[in-house]
Amino acid sequence: MGKPTGFIEWQRIVPRKRPVAERVRDSREVEDVHGPLEHDSLRNQAGRCMGCGIPFCTQGCPLGNPIPDFADLVWKDRWRDAHKRLAATNDFPEFTGRLCPAPCEGACVLGIDNQPVTIEAIEKQIAEHAFAEGWITARPPRTRTGKRIAIVGSGPAGLAAANQLNRAGHTVTVYEAADRIGGLLRYGIPDFKLEKHVIDRRLALLEAEGVELRTGVQVGRDPTWSALHDAHDATILAIGAMRPRELAVPGRVLPGVLVAMDYLCDQNDAIATQRSAKHSVAGKRVIILGGGDTGSDCLGTAHRQGAAHVTQIELLPAPPHDRATTNPWPAWPLIFRTSSSQEEGGERTFSFRTTRLEGNGKLEALVGERIDTGEQLRLPVDTLLLALGFVGPETQTLVDQLGIALDPRGNLAVDACYATNVPGVYAAGDAHRGASLIVWAIAEGRELARHVDAALRAGPSIVPALGQDQPFR
Repeated sequence: MGKPTGFIEWQRIVPRKRPVAERVRDSREVEDVHGPLEHDSLRNQAGRCMGCGIPFCTQGCPLGNPIPDFADLVWKDRWRDAHKRLAATNDFPEFTGRLCPAPCEGACVLGIDNQPVTIEAIEKQIAEHAFAEGWITARPPRTRTGKRIAIVGSGPAGLAAANQLNRAGHTVTVYEAADRIGGLLRYGIPDFKLEKHVIDRRLALLEAEGVELRTGVQVGRDPTWSALHDAHDATILAIGAMRPRELAVPGRVLPGVLVAMDYLCDQNDAIATQRSAKHSVAGKRVIILGGGDTGSDCLGTAHRQGAAHVTQIELLPAPPHDRATTNPWPAWPLIFRTSSSQEEGGERTFSFRTTRLEGNGKLEALVGERIDTGEQLRLPVDTLLLALGFVGPETQTLVDQLGIALDPRGNLAVDACYATNVPGVYAAGDAHRGASLIVWAIAEGRELARHVDAALRAGPSIVPALGQDQPFR
């Protein structure tokens, strides 16, 4: 454990953020460029770990990260050992350390009084320290099995599966329809949460270790799913769940109504290619329907594009500021939260239902009602962003060409080994789970890799189970 009295001596300190007036003028990450916390402060935060008899934090982490172990090593200033311990269970701590909502912190014993260990910040700093010191280097597998694996989709699930299967000695090719690798990490997450050089740094390592990354490949068209399947010993579907939930009200087709992911992808591509955004909301009145992460990402993007005014609307009522009696620790705390984007401005409205959109040739107003009072409101708007969530993956060509079975929700149906009904075809991440967390996608990519490796070897896998150390080196 850390310091036995650390949780008494030191309060929880979260990473510093750049001032709002500064950060809304650029696309760089919100956190202070000098690091999440100074060295001594971060050590103290790691020292707050109580060394609980039962590590609820590890149980709360989909990856089974050994959090007390690496926190103790940071407290002891043994950073290289801390990185080895973290990297044994998490392929991409530099991603989760920036983007994960940290269910581990919700399960931390200190979270009982809302002061959990700053696990996410510690994880990020371990990863960045390891990169800065040159401890993370390409280590290709010593031998190859001769088995060829196709992975379709280059988001966190696909990349995690690629990493594990390549390390096990299989020949892995990742196919991506877009012009750059990264999937949701690349196109759906704004730069102010994840600058894309962080992705590129990891991709360079994967390629150096032997993973082939192919972009601009429209699987289902050229090649067909059947042709891809026939050419490989195993095919992995990590295509995400990008079908958006729609708004079925009069006026939906008016110009000015955009699906959130189209808006975010356009902005990310504009930053990457240094072009002007096609869907800029500069000087416009913006309404965002959806109070989740995607809605918050739209809000931060609208701030940076110079929107005149932004309102974020949520259908559900505002959650309580403290845990309800029906939401006890160590379950994820369903409480009122304020994202970095919401700190930057804009209005938030809860318990509001949209009934119709109005306009003469273009969007001019949103009409709706307050659910609790029935009050009717007409809100002027120039751009409406639909951040209503996702309903599943695009599956038509998979069903037509491979006969892939779907579950009742329209996701790819898999068994306990992540295998679909088609021999040699597997699925992981949002494609079978529905839209979920990046940490769940990485966990499923790793677990799928273990089952694929076992099937190809016709025996025990050398890919570690979740929470277990890497046996490769």
